[in-house]
Amino acid sequence: MTAAQRRSTWPATTVAAHVVLGLLTVIVLVAARHFGVDLWQILAAAGAAVLLHGGAVVARRRPWAGYTIGALGMLVLVTLPFPGWSPVMLPSAAFFPLTLWRLTGQVPVRSSVLALAVAALGIVLNELVAWSRLPTGVPGWTRLSEGGLLMLVVGGVWLVALLVRRRHEARRRAESERLAAAVAGERASIRRDLHDVIAHTVTVMVARIEAAAVTTADPATRRELGDIAEAGRDAHQGLRAMLATLGPVTAAPRGEVPISLDALPDLVASAASPLHAVTFAEAGERRPLSLSAEVAAVRTVQEGITNALRHLEPPVKVTVHLRWSPAEVMVEVRDDGGRALRDTGGGRGTGLMGIEERVRTAGGTLSIGAGDDGWVLRARLPTKEAV
Repeated sequence: MTAAQRRSTWPATTVAAHVVLGLLTVIVLVAARHFGVDLWQILAAAGAAVLLHGGAVVARRRPWAGYTIGALGMLVLVTLPFPGWSPVMLPSAAFFPLTLWRLTGQVPVRSSVLALAVAALGIVLNELVAWSRLPTGVPGWTRLSEGGLLMLVVGGVWLVALLVRRRHEARRRAESERLAAAVAGERASIRRDLHDVIAHTVTVMVARIEAAAVTTADPATRRELGDIAEAGRDAHQGLRAMLATLGPVTAAPRGEVPISLDALPDLVASAASPLHAVTFAEAGERRPLSLSAEVAAVRTVQEGITNALRHLEPPVKVTVHLRWSPAEVMVEVRDDGGRALRDTGGGRGTGLMGIEERVRTAGGTLSIGAGDDGWVLRARLPTKEAV
């Protein structure tokens, strides 16, 4: 049975409990009247039963009010001079532990301990009153037995309610932690996508502007384009600083951006300029990839081109190769080192860390090493045939 089904059947269960215990109480009171109990005593016991039923209803929304009403009903039963038996054994008295259960599940633990002490004091009072009315010839241990049994019932109800409450609280904490982890993962994924997309676009723009500055013959235009390129690099550094304030990249990506391998030729072509020779080649029969592997492949190419254009003085040559086999695709981005290594400052970014996480999540491996003249970024990603 699901939680929703339990909630839907709970009102019916409550109504059934009220009806059954109410009928049993009526039967007991009718029998007591038959055996000579005064009418006012019957009416007082019936009033106490009404208080107990009402307290159980009120306790669902107002636990302290319901518990107080139930305790008042029990006090009436305890002080009522029923001959020969304990009035707390009236069937409707079973609702008093229920009010204690609901109170324990909703109020602070210290308050529930106070309620338990009140219940225990009531049991002691009940047994003292019953002891004083004990008929001749009835052994006193019967009162002790009844008191001990009632203490066990009330204490057991309180303890079980407390354990159930703590289990629910632990479940809520676990759910809150799971949601917090999901939010952190989503933030990390957004941070990686911001870095990958915006940084690549800004880097390509700066590279094109620098190429235009070199090819123009007007000194004023060259200076203006140089200033624009420098502003773009500053914007890139500001973006990295802003993303760093969101925290480290630690969580696995969620909700990947749907990028296709078919976008690679356009991605490579958009990065090319007169000073940046960026080429694309693909060898072997293309195989199907999982979504995470395909995104990792595109992001690897994007990050490799971005780093080459950003860190190397033009002219720069970058080659992008995809080599397919039945088991994997190897994505390689290789540069020639450019004219020199550019001092970009700002420390290490999160781009390569994000790419490494993407590749690892897709079941692949990422390596960064020195090539003949420059650097090589290489990712190996499994095809669906190898999974």
